Amino acid sequence: MSDDTAPIEPAQPQSGVRWRRFATSLAAVGAAAAGMVLLTAQGTLGVQFAISGLPFVITADKLSGTGFEQFATIDNMIENSPNEGDTGGQVVVTVSAIDRAELTNLCQSVNMGGMYLKLTAGGDGRPVTARTMVVDSDEVAGDATFGQIDIGQDASTLDKVPGVRGYPGVFAQQAETVTIVNLRQNNYAATAAVFTLPNLRMRFASDGC
Repeated sequence: MSDDTAPIEPAQPQSGVRWRRFATSLAAVGAAAAGMVLLTAQGTLGVQFAISGLPFVITADKLSGTGFEQFATIDNMIENSPNEGDTGGQVVVTVSAIDRAELTNLCQSVNMGGMYLKLTAGGDGRPVTARTMVVDSDEVAGDATFGQIDIGQDASTLDKVPGVRGYPGVFAQQAETVTIVNLRQNNYAATAAVFTLPNLRMRFASDGC
């Protein structure tokens, strides 16, 4: 299959019970290492951290990437986190990994309660670039085009982003290329081997991205 075009908005959960059942089944295949991603880029870089539980929004006019993977996992907060709510300190997320990515007019914002911490970069013809970028999201939206896509692959066999794989038995998809126009993500974690942000500006603002 090649050059398939489709939105990648995840289906909304029909009930909290279904999400809990999904989280339980996912935890069964990787509870000991849930939320940990092993990255291999210019050597071996291990990344593991407890999420704050505060989501942050990322938008971009356009994302272009080579080497794309996507699968589900569970992110964990610290014990008794003030942000855990009724989640038990766990968030079911979609992991999107890209080997090489460019983002035009990137905006990132975090709601700090009454104000937003806002970051912008990648304008004036100088896009943001990233190597081995991994983002954990509970919502992804945009107009997406995938090249040479494989859907339904076992997450433990992914090979488009070196060193980034999911757990055995977890549904996944991967593609040679990805382009997303009008990207919007609601994220809980992100990491990259290299992240370059031309025209970086960070400030507090009254509105988010």
